[in-house]
Amino acid sequence: MDNTKRRLLSEKIAKGFMHLSGITVTASLFFIVGTILYKGLPYLNWEMVSQPPKGGFYIGKEGGILNAILGSLYLAGVATVLSAFIGIPISLYLNIYLGTKSKVTQFSKLLFDVLYGVPSIVYGAVGFGIMVYFGIRASLLGGIITVTLLTIPIVVRTVDELIKTIPEDLKNVTLSLGTTRWELAKVMLRSIRAGLLTAILLAFGRAIGDVAGVLLTTGFSDNLPKYIDEPAATLPLAIFFQLSSPIPEVQGRAYASALVLTIIILIIVVCTHILQSKQKNRR
Repeated sequence: MDNTKRRLLSEKIAKGFMHLSGITVTASLFFIVGTILYKGLPYLNWEMVSQPPKGGFYIGKEGGILNAILGSLYLAGVATVLSAFIGIPISLYLNIYLGTKSKVTQFSKLLFDVLYGVPSIVYGAVGFGIMVYFGIRASLLGGIITVTLLTIPIVVRTVDELIKTIPEDLKNVTLSLGTTRWELAKVMLRSIRAGLLTAILLAFGRAIGDVAGVLLTTGFSDNLPKYIDEPAATLPLAIFFQLSSPIPEVQGRAYASALVLTIIILIIVVCTHILQSKQKNRR
């Protein structure tokens, strides 16, 4: 009887901690979003998102953050496409051509797990070293190189987890029909199509929110991004520079910029959940 009481007490304590953790995380989320809305919404208007900065923007005069919005979309979009073109074939090669039991595959997955958790400032330092070696100045190209390196592990590991969801029977039946490994790869890609879009969106979300890596490689410019070899503004850096200002008007614009970035991330999260639900329904 005493053991039963102790077990019930332990269960209640554990459940209480779980409820407390859930409430803490949810409250933190609402606090962050609420702060951004409260401080940023009054400064968010059409001029803010449709115009580049004008003279005196960072001291409270007219202008907007269109340059940073376009810069972030260009940077994250191109880097995500490149990481998908590199990461998806790597994951297919490891799982289909080498096999999951190969030591090379196991070591590679461990390496990508490590790279997945490496801080973005380290990727920024590596990207900066590559830029110095090839004589590339701080530019959109430098940021794309860095963010591509940052997002490749995300794509590889996400696709690897998607491949694990494919039934072994499907693989065996496909190979028993005399298909090549490349044909098997195409069959597998079709079965995880919705999941691939999820992996790409996750990589895009990480890319558009990165600040430490692009701080060293992309530079900053008030002009709209037109050429790949010129510096470009990004939303995270725009937020950082505006928050550094002592002028309340500029700080309010920083929160409005954060609100724009939050909306973009929110759209990505919603799309990701929709695609994940489609992937589950197909299983």
